[in-house]
Parts: sequence; structure tokens; C-alpha cells
Amino acid sequence: MFKKILVANRGEIACRVIRTCRKLGIKTVAVYSDADRDSLHVGMADEAYRIGAAPPSESYLNIVKMIDVAVNASVEAIHPGYGFLSENAAFAVACQGAGIKFIGPSPEVLQNMGDKLIARKLAQKAGIPVIPGTNTAVGDKNALKQAKKVGFPVMVKAAAGGGGIGMQIVYSPKELEPIIERARHQAENSFGSDKLYFERYLEHASHIEVQILADEKFKTVHLLERDCSVQRRNQKIVEVAPTIKITDKLRKALTKYAVKLAKHVGYTNAGTVEFLVSDGGEIFFLEMNKRLQVEHGITEMITGMDLVEMQLRIAFGERLGFKQKAIKPHGFAMEARIYAEDPRTFFPSAGTITHLTEPTTSRHVRIDSFIYAGYEVGIHYDPLLAKLMCWGETREEARRNLIDALRKYNIEGISTNIPLLIEVLSSEDFISGKYDTWMITNLLKELSHAELPIDGNSASDEREIAAAIAVVALTSRGNRKDMSIDREQVGASSWRIYGRTLQISSRFMERSGWR
Repeated sequence: MFKKILVANRGEIACRVIRTCRKLGIKTVAVYSDADRDSLHVGMADEAYRIGAAPPSESYLNIVKMIDVAVNASVEAIHPGYGFLSENAAFAVACQGAGIKFIGPSPEVLQNMGDKLIARKLAQKAGIPVIPGTNTAVGDKNALKQAKKVGFPVMVKAAAGGGGIGMQIVYSPKELEPIIERARHQAENSFGSDKLYFERYLEHASHIEVQILADEKFKTVHLLERDCSVQRRNQKIVEVAPTIKITDKLRKALTKYAVKLAKHVGYTNAGTVEFLVSDGGEIFFLEMNKRLQVEHGITEMITGMDLVEMQLRIAFGERLGFKQKAIKPHGFAMEARIYAEDPRTFFPSAGTITHLTEPTTSRHVRIDSFIYAGYEVGIHYDPLLAKLMCWGETREEARRNLIDALRKYNIEGISTNIPLLIEVLSSEDFISGKYDTWMITNLLKELSHAELPIDGNSASDEREIAAAIAVVALTSRGNRKDMSIDREQVGASSWRIYGRTLQISSRFMERSGWR
């Protein structure tokens, strides 16, 4: 087994990888930005090195700096976690060039499956159904013609994208041009490519993914499925494994397709094949995530398998020592992603965590986190604070355990989405399993702001607006020095800042004279 690895990430996933390495007796090297100097993963690792300033482009996305640290620390392998460089083919190539093992699939697979258009074509060649859409990039001149051919409503997607970033729904031809312009801008800023494509938008579908493992001799197995249909802004917030939505016949088809695609593209290590399943039971390939997933923990809870350990063993050259029939689910598990955000608007909340009380962990309750009282939640990274996972003999037991644990989770000083998570888990649709990717939208229409309070001692309105301005400036205009605000009121408490619509508290507006 490896003696020393570098964890090229931060936050809870860095802590998660380090814990498994400790169990296996592997020394770990952490990297940190200026914003993460006091982060938990820095103290947990055997060694830690500063890698740059807070912006990801100067730290966690800087391939040259990452490789320099790895070489100087004499590591044998790099675990990329998820996000940042985890699916970056150039980073995998750089690891190879430095004689360091990249813990993940090959650069060729990362390159091919990272381009959604190529991935669609490969899935079709493997005999897997894909959502009707374009198989070539959309040009500005032929966009309307292509959209009409696909059929409205149409989904505009970034070919190099992921994580729901840049996805836009177009319901009519008149909406198309401005949405394409906005999507191109966001895709270029987020992924370095403005290439877009269209897919038919399925309004009532469930998002089901299949976890796979493949060793470097291409023996491939699946570890069942997860239901990831509870989403906000096309990003998952509650996941369930396994799902009660599908029949055994559908489950067999989904897992067969996932393994078939992995073998077809020469996949190795851990990965996920994602599908949309229509309310009529039709299966459509969505994408392949070429890394460990945020929600991998609930698969671990129902299979008893440590997926990070499996990643390390596969990367070291070990064969999968079990057969498909040996993988059987035990009980049900659910994950709730806890974000630093206003649960009504999903806008990020920045500030200092002044008090933290977490539920007691057990075989039924697991927390993957990196926060502590006194931790400063900034604006540079994803606002995910923790993943709370609960297990039960039945789905209902897992659900009740998760609600109980969420009620015991107290994070003060910032806003979190805990109240929304409790509402989701308590809703009749979730209890029955009769929900799809529109669940959050429908739920928020039913709830008034009075029914969905901001959790804990929320950040002050001054911090709210300061964070709003800073986030928009960073995401819309890069490292903008001129912080003047081009603002336009578009509602009672909504303002358009740099072209982005934000919810700003009326109390702050009144005190500050913005009204």
C-alpha cells in the first residue's frame, strides 16, 4: 500500500480521506490556501503546506503548485477528492509526468467523459439511451433551429460543465437568445469553455445514480443506486440509498447500463453513472462523474464498504476481491447536505460560527464535517459545511433518525438550510417517495417565509449584503476592485446587482437608505 499521499482538496472531503489513510497507516500531506490556514484538515494531516491565496485559481486549482508540493513532499500518490482538480485531465497528466499516481481514472477517460457531447456519443455507442438533444455544440446562428428540433422546453447545458452549474431551462423561442448569452458567459468563467449543447427538458423525472468500482484490470461492479432528486438550483441536497421509486426491473436495467458504460470507456477506480428516470419509467443517461461523489457515505452505510479505501487499493494495483453477487444492501441510508445559506433564497451566508452543537454519532448517525466554533465561513468556496447521514433498518426509520439528528444540529452565527431540510424530510411527498427534481420548487411555493425561519443566530443584515456584493463581484466580474454597485430594484426585496437578482432584507434596505 502507499506510504504517503497528498490530498489535493480542502474541507470535509479532505478530512474524510485523511481518516481512511490513518486507518490504513498511510501518511498524509495537506495543502491549504490563506483562507484555510486554520482549517481542520490542516491539523489532521501529517504535513501541511501553503499553496496560495484564497481564490481557487491561485491555490486549489493551480496544477503547477500542487505538483510542486507533491514532489517536494515525496508523495507516491494524490487523492483529488471531489471538485477542484478531481476531474481535470491535465492534472492527471501532470501527475503521470511527475511519477505520481493519480487516484482516479485515466487522463483519457477524464478527457472523454468530461466533455458532455463526447460522453453522449460514447453512451449511444454502448447502447445506452440518452436524452434527446444535440450531438454537436450549439452555434449562435443555428441555435433556434436546433432548439426547435430538440423541442421546447429545452435545457441549455455547458459541454464542459458539472454540478448543475450553467444549466438553464428555456420554455419558449423568445427566451433563447438571452439565456444562451448568459450560459456562455457562466460556462466560460466556470469551466474555461463556452461550448454549449441542448437536451430535451424532462419536467417530471427522478435523478438516479449508480455507484461503480472498477479495478485496473477492468473488473467492474456496481454498489447499487442512490436517489438524488431533491435538488436546489440543479444541485443535490438530500440523497437516499437505495430508492423505493423504482422496480427491480428498472434497478437491474440501471445497474446494467452503468457497468456496461464503465467497461465501454475503460473506466477505473470509483465513479458514478447518472440517469434521469421519467415518471413513465424511461431511462436516460445523464452524465458520468469521474470521482468520488459527495454522497458516497450513504452507499458505505448500506454496503459496509469504505469507498476511499477501495480507491486507494485500486490505485495501488489491487484487484477487486469480491463478486457482484456479494454486494447486498442492508437497510436504508439518507444524507442531508448542510449549507451556509439562507434556506429561503439559497443565497450564501458568510460569517463566524459562534456556537456549534452536533448530534451524537453512532452506527446510525454519521457526520462528515470540518467546521468548529470560531470557524470563519468565507465567500471563496462552496458553502457546504457538513454532510449528515443516518441509517435505519427501514426507509422510514432512516428518515426519522435524520430529522431527529437535524433538530439536534445547532450552528449559530450564520444562516443554514437546516430548516428547509427538515421541511423536505417531513413532507408527504418525500415520505411517500412520490417526488421528482421539482420537489424543492413546489415545496417553497407552499411555504411562506414565516413558515421557514432562518436557522440559528443568523448573520446580520450588514453581513448579508456585504457577502452578497462580494460574491457577485467575484463570480460576475472576477477580482473586481471597483465595488460600486450597478443596482436596479426588481421587487419588494429583490435587487439586480451586476445582472444578478438577489434577495436583500428590507430592514437593511431601510436603514441603509437603499430604498
